[in-house]
Amino acid sequence: MIEELIFPGGCRLFHRWQEGDQQALNRLKEIFDKTIAGDYDEVFAQKPSQHSVQASASINLFVLAILTSLYGIDSAEAYKGDAKRYVRVSLMIRKLLGLPKLYLEWPVYAFTAESLGAVMMYPVGAPPGTDPGIPLINKNNWRGLKGPEMDSEIPKLFDDMLDFYQDLTGLEPVLHLTAPYSLAADIYGQSELATAISDEPEHVNNLLNHLVDKVLTPWGDHFFEKFPNGWLELSDASGSPFFIGPENCKNMAIRSILRLKNKNPWGYRVYDANYRGDYVTQAKKIVRSSRRRVTTQNAHTKEFSFSELFAVKQEVCTDYVMRLHDDRMPLNLYQEQAIDLNVPIFIGIGATQIDRNSIGDMSTTKDRIKTLSKEYVESIKTVAHTIQNNNYSLRTPPWPGTIYFEDVSANSSMEVIEIIVSTVLDQGSLKV
Repeated sequence: MIEELIFPGGCRLFHRWQEGDQQALNRLKEIFDKTIAGDYDEVFAQKPSQHSVQASASINLFVLAILTSLYGIDSAEAYKGDAKRYVRVSLMIRKLLGLPKLYLEWPVYAFTAESLGAVMMYPVGAPPGTDPGIPLINKNNWRGLKGPEMDSEIPKLFDDMLDFYQDLTGLEPVLHLTAPYSLAADIYGQSELATAISDEPEHVNNLLNHLVDKVLTPWGDHFFEKFPNGWLELSDASGSPFFIGPENCKNMAIRSILRLKNKNPWGYRVYDANYRGDYVTQAKKIVRSSRRRVTTQNAHTKEFSFSELFAVKQEVCTDYVMRLHDDRMPLNLYQEQAIDLNVPIFIGIGATQIDRNSIGDMSTTKDRIKTLSKEYVESIKTVAHTIQNNNYSLRTPPWPGTIYFEDVSANSSMEVIEIIVSTVLDQGSLKV
C-alpha cells in the first residue's frame, strides 16, 4: 500500500525531509494525511515475527516533530488534541523506520505530573514539562495530594489511546506512568528531594508510599479493570543509581515500586526497565558525614557490586534483562545474567549514539555502529538460543529480545538508524 514501507524506503524519506527536500515533505504529508484518515489501518494489524530479533524505539519526540512540520500544530495539540491521530501517526512512523514492534508511548513524566494538577510548560516545538519554579506539593501539604479522576483529561486520553491501539494492533496495551520517585521529583522538586534524601530519608519514603497508595494504585485498579491483559510500565530516570546512588535507588525508588507490585493482585504486570548508570558500582566508596547532602551522582554510603545492583533492578523487571547505553558496563555481564535467569535480553541504543548533530566523521560512525549492531544482535540471539534450549516457553513479547532505540527525534540520524535496523533484519533470524 505504501512503497516506503519496504525498508529502507521510510528511513531514506525521513532523511530527505531532514535535509529540507520539499518533495520528501510533500510525500510525508500525503502518507500521513491518509494515515490520519485511517486509510492504512490494516497495516498495523501485521504481527512481527517471533523468530527474529526485534527492533523498537521511544519516538514521542519524533511524533511531535512530524506533526509540527506537516501540520503546524503546537505541542499540546500534537500530544493531546486527538487520541486516534496520535496513535496512527506513532504507529506509521515505526513502520516507516522499519520497526515492526508497535509499542505506544508518550511524554510520560509530563503527563503523569499534569494529571495531578502540576503547572505545565508546553514550549513551541518541544515536549512538555513541569514548571520547576512552581512545585505542586511541598513538605507541609503533600499528604493532601490525591490521584486524578479517571474521567479527567490525561487518564481519559490514555484510555482512549490504548483502547484504539488495542483495536488496531490486537496487542496488549501498556499504560506508561511515572514511577514514585521520579514523580516526587517532578511535583516536589529535584533539589528539594535530593536534600530530603540526605536529611530526612523517612520523610521521602513516606512521600513515596503516599504516591503509591493514593495515585498509582487507584490508577492501576482502573486500568486493569478496563484492560485486564494490559501492562503497567513505570519510568524512573530520576531514581536511577546514576543520580541518587545504588543504595537510595534500592531503598527508596525500587522499594516503592515493590510496594505497588506486592500489594496489588495485578502487581506481576507492573515493571520498570529504565534504571540507568550501573557503572557507578565501580566507583570507590565515598565516606561522608550524616549531614552531608547527596550532591554527586556517585555519592552513596554502601558499596554495591554490579551483581547486587542488577539483582535489585531485576526485582522490578522480571521478564527480561535490560542493558541501557548509559549503564556503560560490558555487554557480556548482562548476557550472562539473562542466561542465568532464563529470560531474553533488551539492548539500548542511546540518543547520543544516533544524534546527527554530534557525528563528525559519518564514515567512521557508520563502521563503528555496524560493528556494534552486529555485536548486539549476536548477543540477543545467543541468549534466545540458550534459553530456548533451557525450555523457555513464553513465545510472546518480550521474546526473543530487542534492540531498543532509547530516543528517536528529528535530530536522529536516519543513516545510522538504517544501519542498525538493517543489521537486525539481515542477521537477526533465529534458527528454530
